Amino acid sequence: MTEPAWQDALYDQLRSQNVDIFTYVPDAGHRVLIDRCIADPDALSIALTTEEEGVGILAGAHLGGKRGVLLMQSSGAGNCINFLSLVKSGHFPIFMIISMRGDFGEGNPWQLPMGEAVEPVLAAMGVKCLRVEQPAEVAPTVNAALTMNFRSGRSTAVLLTQKLLGAKAF
Repeated sequence: MTEPAWQDALYDQLRSQNVDIFTYVPDAGHRVLIDRCIADPDALSIALTTEEEGVGILAGAHLGGKRGVLLMQSSGAGNCINFLSLVKSGHFPIFMIISMRGDFGEGNPWQLPMGEAVEPVLAAMGVKCLRVEQPAEVAPTVNAALTMNFRSGRSTAVLLTQKLLGAKAF
C-alpha cells in the first residue's frame, strides 16, 4: 500500500520548523512519521511505554530550548491529563499530533468514549485542538499549530481525523 504524500510532507514540515524530538507510542496512524524520525540521524526518536511520559520529556525539551512533538492515538490523550496539569500550571506549551479514533466511521465501540472526549478534555487543560479532515488541510493546520505553540506559547494538538486517515476495520 502506498502511503499518502501528505505524511512525508508533514515530516518535512516539522523538521523545517526545528522540531527534532519525536516522542510516541507506536501507532499505525503515525507510522510514516515514526519511521522517518527513526531513520533521521538528526532527529531524536523516543518510544514511550505510555503517552504521559512524552509530556514530561517535552516539558524538559522546552525548558532546554528544544522543539518536540508527542505523537499518539486519541485513546492515549486520556492518559496524559494529569501530566497536562503540569503544563498548564507551568505555563509552557506542548505540541501534539493525535491520530483520532472514535469519530467518523468508527466501528469499535470501545474507541467512541475517548474519541468523543478528546477535544473537551484537552480544552479543559488549556490545549487548543485543530482538526484535519482533508490532505490539503494538513500543512496549513500544522503551520498554524506550530505558530501558536512555539511563538505564542499555547499548547496545541493537531487532530488527524478518521476522515483523513480512514476508519480502521473492527
